[in-house]
Amino acid sequence: MSRVGKRPVPIPAGVTVAVAGSVVTVKGPRGELQRTLHPEMSVAVDGPQVAVTRPSDEARHKALHGLTRALIRNMVDGVTKGYSKSLEIQGVGYKAEPTAAGLRLAVGLSHPVEYRAPAGIKFTVDNNTVVKVDGIDKELVGQVAADLRKIRPPEPYKGKGIRYVGERVRRKAGKTGAKAAT
Repeated sequence: MSRVGKRPVPIPAGVTVAVAGSVVTVKGPRGELQRTLHPEMSVAVDGPQVAVTRPSDEARHKALHGLTRALIRNMVDGVTKGYSKSLEIQGVGYKAEPTAAGLRLAVGLSHPVEYRAPAGIKFTVDNNTVVKVDGIDKELVGQVAADLRKIRPPEPYKGKGIRYVGERVRRKAGKTGAKAAT
């Protein structure tokens, strides 16, 4: 049996969970999330918790059982606490500045890169080099952070680029110079 899937998801105070067929809607103090889950999984709200059950013990159903429970848990955590990821920009002249629609990045390209924030995502910039991505949807926050990092990934020789805070970049040794041929 799925160890993750068999545990019920507790519903904190101030959060409501509604199930209509395979669509789960979670409302909380930070907002509302809605997700269509796999139709073979059954989701039921039992008082102060949400239970997920599976139809059989097939490997596919076991995997979906844990996944469904984890997705619901992430929705509940998102509408109560929210999620955030931090990125740091390293390099001479590299910087980020917030705009009305999203973010403007100067990362060594011939032009500044404009990144439009999707609905539900908020950017905060500290010291022009640390970008914090905030939102209630865990999947969307992670995807936006990955998209920002993809604009200029850290390179292994000087370490310049956009990286997650705390990410270690393996550094390579550069050229050692030309050998004298005699």
